[in-house]
Amino acid sequence: MYKAIFFDLGKVLIHFDFERGYRALESQCPYPPAEIRRRLASCGVVERFETGLIEPEDFVSQLVKVLDLRLDYDGFCRVWSCIFTGPLVPESMIEGLAARYNLVLLSNTNAIHFAMLRETYPVLRHFHHLVLSYEVRAMKPSPKIYQAALDRAGCAPGECFYTDDIAEYVEGARRMGIDAVQFESVEQLQRELRSRGIEW
Repeated sequence: MYKAIFFDLGKVLIHFDFERGYRALESQCPYPPAEIRRRLASCGVVERFETGLIEPEDFVSQLVKVLDLRLDYDGFCRVWSCIFTGPLVPESMIEGLAARYNLVLLSNTNAIHFAMLRETYPVLRHFHHLVLSYEVRAMKPSPKIYQAALDRAGCAPGECFYTDDIAEYVEGARRMGIDAVQFESVEQLQRELRSRGIEW
């Protein structure tokens, strides 16, 4: 019997497009999107930020240098958060699940993005627990972040259902004993839930 439902955030609850961010950054620095991607990947600062190893101000300061940006802190936060484009799952569905199950948000994210998301998307208020990579200092598919979600939910792995758009993260959850499926669409998710007797 299922007692908890775990949701990924990006491209499951809320859609995002990194290309929007690269194009927005391009207008504030001397580099094209391909070079921005390369510089972000090679410096490793984004992963450190999403694992909570550096504070937002330090993160912005480092990226301003890496990309030669013409942005102050607030301006950077606005550009950095423009990647999010809208909800994918109806709020009524999340609200219905929250009334019946322990609802846990399980996300690789960072303090800047999550502050904006919390302000912009009321769907997040329905979650009973937030397990965020920058707070627990572990990113999917590390067992540590899934264990943190299980601890918050207070449930055995077999009592939990999880959906994520990334196959590697779904497999990470399955290795912990969690029933997990890869998210493809809200219709597909609803079929998966109904097949397990999960109602909303």
